[in-house]
Amino acid sequence: MSSDHDQSTPQSDFFSHSREQHSLHPEFNEICNALYERELVNLAHRGPTNISLLKRRLGGLSHHVRRVAYYLSNNQTPLGIDSHNGTWQAKQAGKCPGQIVDGEKSIAWFSKFALHGLVVGVRVVSLNNQHIELDSVDKVQRENNTLHLNKHGWFTYEGDPLDPVSKKITTLHMLKPTKPIMQAACCGHSWNHRGKISPRVLSLREMLLSTEINWTNFRLRKKP
Repeated sequence: MSSDHDQSTPQSDFFSHSREQHSLHPEFNEICNALYERELVNLAHRGPTNISLLKRRLGGLSHHVRRVAYYLSNNQTPLGIDSHNGTWQAKQAGKCPGQIVDGEKSIAWFSKFALHGLVVGVRVVSLNNQHIELDSVDKVQRENNTLHLNKHGWFTYEGDPLDPVSKKITTLHMLKPTKPIMQAACCGHSWNHRGKISPRVLSLREMLLSTEINWTNFRLRKKP
């Protein structure tokens, strides 16, 4: 009969995997620690109150953290990384990109490339602050040129939201992906009426979405 010490646990598997990756990617452990600490604090303060859902979130945490940390440590993007904080880094523009939108170009692009799983940016304006959040397409209705995003709901191909929101507080606009827009979203760049402000910290969900971005043309990657 095996003892408790012989039984593998998600925690022991996590640190065993981390030691293996550290020999190949020295920043891996530091990124893992930063992501783990950040997400545990997030779950403690803003996580689900349903115990079963919380257990599922915790059960998948090590897998998601390793996935993001491996991607960041390989740095397969035009972005830099801050391994201490587990974040993407890039020079911030003076103004939020995506404030001027060409509706016809957006319609033409989404008509061709809107597919389930596509990662896009949504410009979020709340009071005097604005930033761009990563979201993903989970439904496309080509018959009326609309699509549904996993978090932010329904939009036209032009980028206008169709779901009711508190317009006095927050306005949303889905943006055609470009390098400046996706770069700002990945790095958490934020602005107010005076200009740049401190970047926001991305959720683990957004960090996972950042690993799915096709930086060559921002279209959905073809499955092998």
